[in-house]
Amino acid sequence: MVTGLGATVTLSACSTTGNVGHPSGPQLVPSEKALIMPPPGGPAIVGVVERIRGNGIEQTVALSTSSKIPGQNYLRIHFFGAQGSAPDVPDATFRTINENDLRREIARAAPGVPMVRAATFLQNTYGPFGYASGRGQGGDTCLFAWQQIRSPSTSSGIGRGFGMIQVRLRLCDNQATARQMLNAMYGFTIVGTFKGRMWNPYGDVAEADERLGRTGEPIYPEGAFSRRSVSLGYGMSTGAPQPLPARRKAVEQVSQPETEAAAPAGPRVPLPDPGAGVSGSSSSTEATGTTVPSPDCVGTEAMTAACRK
Repeated sequence: MVTGLGATVTLSACSTTGNVGHPSGPQLVPSEKALIMPPPGGPAIVGVVERIRGNGIEQTVALSTSSKIPGQNYLRIHFFGAQGSAPDVPDATFRTINENDLRREIARAAPGVPMVRAATFLQNTYGPFGYASGRGQGGDTCLFAWQQIRSPSTSSGIGRGFGMIQVRLRLCDNQATARQMLNAMYGFTIVGTFKGRMWNPYGDVAEADERLGRTGEPIYPEGAFSRRSVSLGYGMSTGAPQPLPARRKAVEQVSQPETEAAAPAGPRVPLPDPGAGVSGSSSSTEATGTTVPSPDCVGTEAMTAACRK
């Protein structure tokens, strides 16, 4: 019996492969393997964390963050497919969006920021979505958006795709507003797919317009363009005539007489005394004039009576 037991142990050891594999926990993957891409122009991808589930796959795409609010900006996507897709890996709970889970997700997204849910109905390329936003004490704005992508069911519940996609967006920024950050929900692209038509979460392709190929149903190049706006004249304009601009009355400009430029101010010169006569001026000139002696009076000997005058 000992010999038979030893042979059994040997056979069981030979049946194992002994290969080394990765654990089933979260793993870092290259950015080009992301299942969801942010809109062109940002926010930029910092890293991608992937977690394999037994019935799908979950990825968290970390985005660049410029905020003082604790936490990391991210785009999170979760694909729910067939159970047992990955052997030896536990399945994720197949749960749709419910109110209690959503409240907890909003509270964890931006700790300390009072988030208010928007009551406006919004819809992007993949269907309707909702969001909540708020401002922190430092003035930073945070936004948390959620979306569930699942094909609509018929009234009987038959013909619905079994696949489902959950999308979450968390953004906090110190400059952008909530409306600006909301553009990320309109610009992201899902690049991951399900294998098998029955797992299609998007539903059937929309049918073409019924007017295509039908007689008596003209299709115009623009939505606001109709047969009523077609002009029967030779002009190029098909719209209503534009009103002419109001003419402005010409205002006659009265020419102002040119004024002589004032002389620059200088030192004031006193005027002559009007009471003084001409004779007084001549006598004063004689009295104050300088007498030039003749050549005969030059010398010490020429001291005559004429020279003394």
